[in-house]
Amino acid sequence: MIYEIKNDSLTVRVEDEGAQLASIRDERGIEYLWQGDKDVWARRAPLLFPVIARLKDRQYTLDGKTWSISIHGFCRNAPFVMTEQTGESISFRYTDTEETRKVYPFPFALTVTYQLEGRSLRKVHRVENTGEATMYYELGGHDGYRAPLEAGEKMADYGIRFPDMKAVTPFGMDAEKMITPKTVTFDLPDGRLSLKPSDYGLDTVILDKLPVRRAVLTDGKDRPRVTVDFADFPYLGIWTIDKPFDTGYVCIEPWTSLPDAVFVGRDLREKAGIRSLEPGQSETLSFTTTIHAVQ
Repeated sequence: MIYEIKNDSLTVRVEDEGAQLASIRDERGIEYLWQGDKDVWARRAPLLFPVIARLKDRQYTLDGKTWSISIHGFCRNAPFVMTEQTGESISFRYTDTEETRKVYPFPFALTVTYQLEGRSLRKVHRVENTGEATMYYELGGHDGYRAPLEAGEKMADYGIRFPDMKAVTPFGMDAEKMITPKTVTFDLPDGRLSLKPSDYGLDTVILDKLPVRRAVLTDGKDRPRVTVDFADFPYLGIWTIDKPFDTGYVCIEPWTSLPDAVFVGRDLREKAGIRSLEPGQSETLSFTTTIHAVQ
C-alpha cells in the first residue's frame, strides 16, 4: 500500500513494502524520485539493513558460525506496518521474524519516519535492540534521483558537488566488487563529480571523511536541484547501473558502514563502521533530502 504526505512545497508518497519512497513531487508537479524501470534499474529507494551491499560469497561469520544473507539485507522487501500518520509525517515499523533470524540472529525493531519540513524531507531511522546480546548492524539509504529532470536536458549536463572539495579519493573495487584500498585521486572538473561511476573505472564511487557530509545534485545550469545532508552517516555511495546508454538517474547513498572489503575479516564485528547496540538500547540516525525551487 502507498501512503501520501504533503505540504505547500512537496508531495511525498511512501510504500509500506520496505518503507521506501515511491515519489517526491514539487509544487510544479516535477517528479524527483527515480520511478524504476525493469530494463534499467527496477527499484526506487530501497532501505539497506542489516548489511550494506554484497558480502563475499554472501556470507559473514559470528561467534564461530557462518551466516548467509542476500545483498543489502532483507528490509528492502520487508512488510513494514504503518504506525502513525499526520499531514506531514508518517512512520513505519518492522521487527524480526523467524525468517530474519535464519540469516541475522538478532531480535530488533526498526522504525522509519518521514517528516516534511518545508522543502526538505527528513528520513529518520530508529534501531532498537530488543534481544539479550550485543547487536551488530549496518544501515544505509539507496535513494535514486532523476537526472535529467527537465525536457531537453541530458544526464551528462548534471553533476554532484561536495562542499569544499575539488578532488575525490574513492575506495577501489575488485572484480568481485569487494572494496579495496584507496589508490587514485580524481580531480573534479568545475568542482563536480560525474554521475557515472564508470567514468572513474568504478562500479560505485564510495567516499568517506568528507569535510562536509553533504552532496548536491546540480543541473546543466549548475543550479542545485537536490541536496542530501547526512551528518549521521560517515560513508557515501554514488551509483547508477553501468549501461551503454544514459540511465536517467543517480543514487546518493548515505551509509553507516563500508561494504565488505578485502582488508577486513569475515566476522561481522570486523566490518568497517559496524554499529553496535547493547540489550535494550536504541539509536536514531537520519538524513535529509532538500528539493530546491528553480525559476
